[in-house]
Amino acid sequence: MNWDIIQGKWTQIKGSAKEEWGELTQDDIDVIDGQRDQLVGKLQERYGVAKDEAEKMVDDFATRVAA
Repeated sequence: MNWDIIQGKWTQIKGSAKEEWGELTQDDIDVIDGQRDQLVGKLQERYGVAKDEAEKMVDDFATRVAA
């Protein structure tokens, strides 16, 4: 999955991200601004998961929204 697609469409996709991860605040979503590493870090912080689990969550999300 090419993350550039997600980053380019972040304005349209951020609502889906907020629905997917309700623990993320609107400020979190705005700060992430489509940056994959920022999203992974926020998921680790908010959900208490390991980096590899957060990356899997992001990859699964990206596959669904970019399809």
